[in-house]
Amino acid sequence: MEKIIIAGSGPAGLTAAIYIARAGFTPLLIDGFQVGGQLTQTDKVENFPGFPDGIGALDLMDRMRQQAENLGVRFVSGELSSIEIAPDGNIICSLGDGTKVTTVALIGATGATARKLGMESEAKYTGLGVSGCAVCDGPFYRGKKVAVIGGGDTALGDAVYLARICESVDLIHRRDEFRGAQIARDRVMENEKIKIHWDSVPDEILGTDAEGVTGIRIKNKISGELTELPASGVFVAIGHNPVTGWASGLLELDEEGYFKTNNTLTNVPGIFVAGDVQDRLYKQAVTAAASGCIAALAAEDYLRSK
Repeated sequence: MEKIIIAGSGPAGLTAAIYIARAGFTPLLIDGFQVGGQLTQTDKVENFPGFPDGIGALDLMDRMRQQAENLGVRFVSGELSSIEIAPDGNIICSLGDGTKVTTVALIGATGATARKLGMESEAKYTGLGVSGCAVCDGPFYRGKKVAVIGGGDTALGDAVYLARICESVDLIHRRDEFRGAQIARDRVMENEKIKIHWDSVPDEILGTDAEGVTGIRIKNKISGELTELPASGVFVAIGHNPVTGWASGLLELDEEGYFKTNNTLTNVPGIFVAGDVQDRLYKQAVTAAASGCIAALAAEDYLRSK
């Protein structure tokens, strides 16, 4: 029987773990499907307070994890797959491997997964030139032509990162302006290796069984014109879907599928959520960490009232 379990090891989950441990508890943290959270899919974090020159995303998450370990937080590999409420009000957590653990309180910081285009050719060439992680897979395309799909902070950051190591980057965006931060927009616009295709959407990812991805055909939404762009790699950065399936039928969702909260409190006593799984607007490392802190403080109050 646990006092508190935290699901997710991104900025929200690790911050929650640090605060809970400092409050005198020994939380159990379930790493989740992506150790370190989706922040580890980026190259460098330049907007987290305390690092005037920025910090590598992996380095930042390693430091957070070390701080949690130093405070006695226990880690277990796996993914939270479902929960149920016991007759006594405690929470039974089921992991992907079938393990069940009962806890008095739960903080769900399960983050979000990369959204897909939903194209047959995307599925066919995933791992053969199609990727959702420029930092992970970008080095495989060093000196080659690549394409990035998207217009938010992730897509802009991916384009700038890839431009450092690839021959050229075609940035494909369905609107006529970017959604990312102004500093990221400026870096893209000033980079001669990045060519922007406004008002354009993917029509087909091109390739062969032998070579994998060889290019992408895009369609201009206004003119209807089709253009084929040579590319050895296509990086999809069109947003994320919150990971909420573990609470299906229990916790309330908003119209976009994110958990409904009141300062991280859910509609079920003892269950709190933090990070991108409940943040439909900002999705920043610092806001995720802040919500992890709030969830921990709220959970501490709940546990002390029991």
